[in-house]
This record gives sequence, structure tokens and C-alpha cells, in this order.
Amino acid sequence: MNGTKLPDGGVLYDETEEDDDDAPVSEPVEGIVASVDWNEALKNESGLKGAELIAEFVKHLPNAPGVYRMFNEAADVLYVGKARSLKKRVGNYAQGRVHSNRIARMVRETTHMEFVTTRTETEALLLEANLIKRLRPRFNVLLRDDKSFPYIMITGDHRAPAIFKHRGARARKGDYFGPFASAAAVGRTINSLQRAFLLRTCTDSVFETRTRPCLLYQIKRCSGPCTHEISDEGYAALVSEAKDFLSGRSQNVKAAIARQMAEASEDLDFERAAVYRDRLAALSHVQSHQGINPAGVEEADIFAIHHEGGLSCIQVFFFRTGQNWGNRAYFPKADPQLSPAEVLNAFLAQFYDDKPVPRQILLSETVEEQELLAMAFCEKAGHKVAISVPQRGEKRDLVDHVLANAREAHGRKLAETASQGRLLAGFAETFALPYVPRRVEIYDNSHIMGTNAVGGMVVAGPEGFVKNQYRKFNIKSTDITPGDDFGMMREVMTRRFSRLIKEEGLPDRNGPPATAEDAADAAFPAWPDVILIDGGQGQMTAVRAILDELGIRDVVTAIGVAKGVDREAGRERFFADGKSDFSLPPRDPVLYFIQRMRDEAHRFAIGSHRARRKKEMVRNPLDEISGIGPGRKRKLLQHFGTAKAVSRAGLTDLMAVEGISEAVAKQIYNHFHENRAG
Repeated sequence: MNGTKLPDGGVLYDETEEDDDDAPVSEPVEGIVASVDWNEALKNESGLKGAELIAEFVKHLPNAPGVYRMFNEAADVLYVGKARSLKKRVGNYAQGRVHSNRIARMVRETTHMEFVTTRTETEALLLEANLIKRLRPRFNVLLRDDKSFPYIMITGDHRAPAIFKHRGARARKGDYFGPFASAAAVGRTINSLQRAFLLRTCTDSVFETRTRPCLLYQIKRCSGPCTHEISDEGYAALVSEAKDFLSGRSQNVKAAIARQMAEASEDLDFERAAVYRDRLAALSHVQSHQGINPAGVEEADIFAIHHEGGLSCIQVFFFRTGQNWGNRAYFPKADPQLSPAEVLNAFLAQFYDDKPVPRQILLSETVEEQELLAMAFCEKAGHKVAISVPQRGEKRDLVDHVLANAREAHGRKLAETASQGRLLAGFAETFALPYVPRRVEIYDNSHIMGTNAVGGMVVAGPEGFVKNQYRKFNIKSTDITPGDDFGMMREVMTRRFSRLIKEEGLPDRNGPPATAEDAADAAFPAWPDVILIDGGQGQMTAVRAILDELGIRDVVTAIGVAKGVDREAGRERFFADGKSDFSLPPRDPVLYFIQRMRDEAHRFAIGSHRARRKKEMVRNPLDEISGIGPGRKRKLLQHFGTAKAVSRAGLTDLMAVEGISEAVAKQIYNHFHENRAG
């Protein structure tokens, strides 16, 4: 059993030995003091389960806030909950106070519980959200979010700060502005900001090696700080203006630029006035492309939920600096019997587990824990956070607009899901499968004359393509003849299914979930029901041989999709066990469905191959030298300009570089000397 160190020195135990690579992993919530003494005192050695087991735990629980976890016989986490009083909250389960058959089933399956006490209920709320996102219990409302939000970053560790798009941890010193709903929105905004503030977008290494301004300077997208076309003070003023604009002081910035334009005109310096005019036009372009820009909402996130047909859609709009920075729709996994307010309540805590909290949050529904959420977000953000459900005025109009978007996204999702379900059913009928598959894996290879070979795997299910399950396989075997597609597919299949057997064991093929409720509870399967191979009889022979070696030929249905005559779409031939190869009618919906899956695998494999090829093309020779990390490489490039110049340098010259000792200089010299000699 693994343990997570908590701030007070206590340990929060985790029931898994390894983290799931595909699950979002969050760090424990800072500042929460927790204790697990209860887990030692409350070991289940009686063999009880369900309500009887819970009743035994309740006898020893404190009347204090905390978080509880419920486990089944396989040590899977069924549910994570928080309570103002652990004793009273958990006691409800023992007394049969359940809200649905689903919760009753959860109680029946419980064979163990673990508890963490906290100082306050707000700490319990934050810890609960953290654990739910990390452990993904099947009976909780789950935020299905496999993508992080992009931000705009202005660096703060360089004499000439740069502006970049940023995702992930904020490891680099600088100012971050966002979130934006999409990378495209960030790209458009940065392009306009380049024209408005002339900030650089080049990397530090490129910046340091410039001897004359680049093309961006020529087309008036950069002020040229690399070659001192602008003074450091002048560039700092541009950076300050950009930060003010992104921080919500856009009107002040525009007014200041307008004054400078007027002054330049009065001085008859029309060229400088034209520069200011173009900057004002760029700023107007930024704001005109942000959609709704309400005057009374400076910084807020707006949430609206629409629930119908057992599916919930939560639409969120982001407003920063009085501008709309985009929106995104979420479809959380939740018990259909929960009310929209209950789903939204559970969603909010998870949503802000790893995101900055704005000063204002507007909701379409009044949630039960509104005050508690506001207190927890205040503690997390370090500033006041107001959560409200507006009833009238501009804010109510905004919420209604977000709610209308939620309804539209909900309708599209239901239509797509129904269509996908019909296509999967038709797919099962076409290939005489015993039941409708829940997971289909599609494989393809990509290479150029055998170089930078990559195998790609994409996954489709009842809700379409499942992109967080995609995998790429860099072909590693040196025994494969370049361009041997059969050998590449053998390697991909061997690696994929050997690891799957090791991590998951063989699947229990009992067919699909018996009921819709069981299907809602069931996690997306790790084992595929069907694998589609982009290839004909030769590819299928290689794949079947691997499946036979691993003893899983009867577990996974393999189907080959060969390109038709003259490689024409619509004339594909299909190869499956126990059947002669055949084609489908050109207008068959199942054929289009298969083509779409194959094309997605092809797109993913080619993209992975291009990324690998690009990395190989730009690989620096200094990367091959052991002991030369990013810091020393940067110093060498700053001193000599290029890797080629480093390769020609003598020992004395190399030792003159800061951070390069005699031993390291000899290592660098010998590396290039041996290469030339060879």
C-alpha cells in the first residue's frame, strides 16, 4: 500500500501500487492536516460487508469533518465522500438511508472503508475533489476532462520577455493569463497581441544567436529586442502595456496609445503615428473576436447545466479582462437519478482542483453547498470568490446564453451517441460478432523507406473516438528490415498485448453490461472487443500469429481492412476469421464508419511519424554527448553560436566557456574528434 505524505507528517494511504497512466493525477491539497489513525483501528477482520460492515466502522468514527473511501473485494475504490461529521454521514449508509438503487448496490459491494480527518469541512471538500479526480471512483460524479486549458504566458526570467502559448505546470517564472477554451483562441490572440505590442515569440536560444532582426521585425510583428532595434527600457514599456491589457486595463492602454498617436501627428511624424494606428487596430481586432463582451463582468466563469435523457451537459464560459475567452462543454459521468443541481455541485469542486479560481462564479442552478464551495475556493485562491445565481439584468442574460449553448451541445451529443450506437450495432451484425463492441482498436503504421517508423493505435467506443486512450509505438527492433510492414505490425501487437496481459490479466468475456445502469457504472474497458488492422491477408497472418502466441486469439476479434482496387475508397476488402474475404456495398453506413476509423488511425500514425521525424531533423549534436545538459548546451551555443562551431573548437576554447571544466572540454573534444576520425 502506497502512502502520500501530508503537510502535518501524516500519511494518506493509497490502495494501488502504481498510478494509472491514463487517470488525471493530482497532488494532495496543500494545507490540509489529516490523520489515518482510524484506518489502523478500523481494519475489517470480521469478514462483514455492506451495511453491517459500515455499522461496525461507525462505532469508532469521530464526530469530526473528513473524507471517507469505500472499497469492494477487488480493492477498487467505489466512492469518495466528504462529511461535516464522519460519524453521522457514514451512519446514514448503515441505516439504509439511500437515495437510489445504485447507492444501495454500492453499499452492498462495500467490503472496506478508509477515513481521513481534516480540520474543517472546506478542507474536506478540497481533499474529496482531489481524490475523486485521482482515483475516479465509479459511483461518484466524474469530470471527464482529458485536456488541460491553454494560457498566454509572458516570461519573467529574461531581459526581453517573450509571449508564448502555455499548457501544464507553471514551472517557468512569468505571468500567466487565462484560461482560454482552445489553443486556436490563444493563437489568434497572440497574433493580434504581436501586432499591438510587438513582443517577441522566439525561443531564448534563437534570441541569443541572432545577429540581425528576423522576418517578424520586417513585417512589424516584433520590435527587434534581440539586436537592440529597441532599447531595453522601450521594450519593457511594451511588455508592461501588454500585461495591463491582459489584466483588464484595456481601455487605459488604448487611451494611452491614442494619445501617443495624436502627439506623433501633431509633430508631423506620420510614420510613427501610423505605427500607433496599426497597434490600435490590432487591439480592436482582439476584442472584436471575443464574442460577447459584457460591461459588468470583468472576471468570471459562468456555468449552466442541462440534464435530459440520462445525460448532463455543463457549459462553461470564461470571461477575463471583460472579454470572452471562449467556452467548453462537459459531459460528466453521473447517476441519471441525480438532480442537475447535485451534478453541478459535485462538478464545481473537481473543476477547480487544478485551475485558477476567478473572483466571480455565476451558476444556472442554486447548489446545496454554495457557501461551502465559496469558502473553499477563497482558501485555495487567496482572494474573495463570490458564487451566485443571478435572477435579472445583464448577468442573468449571460447565464441564459450559456444555458442555451448547453442545450445545443446536449442535443448534438445525444445525436452523436445514438448514431454511434447504431453504427456499432451495424458493425457487430456485419461481422457476426456475439455482442455490440464497447472498445474497438484500430492500428496503422507510418514510415518513409523504413525510417522513423511509428505504429499508431486509436480507440473508438459508444461515444466516438476516445483520444486519451490513443497510443503510439516507436518501432525499436533492429531485426526488422526497413519498410517491413508485417514485422512492424508484429512488434506493435506483441508490445501492446503483452503489456495488457501483464497489467490487466485476461478479460472476463461475459458479454456487455446487462442493463443501462450497469453500463453507466462500468468503466471503459481496457481490453478491446475488436481490433481493426489496416492491411490485407499478409498483415492478418502476422497478427493472428501473435495472438496465437499470446493465447488470446479467441479473446480478441481481429479484422483486416485492405485497400480496394487501385486503392480506391469504397472498394475495401475485409478479412476475418472463419470468413472468406468480402466487400461491402459502396453506400453502406458501416463501410463509411470503418473508413472513418481507419482514416483516424492513418492520421494519428502519420502525425506521430512526422513529429518523430521533425525531432530527428532538429536534433542537436550536443544532445548526444553524455553530461551535457540544457544549461551547458545553452552556454556553449551562446559562446560559439552553432553546434558546428563547437565541433571545430579546440580544448582551450572549450575551457573558456563558463561551466565547462577541463574534463568536460576533453569529453566534448573527443566526441567530435572521434566522429571526424571515423
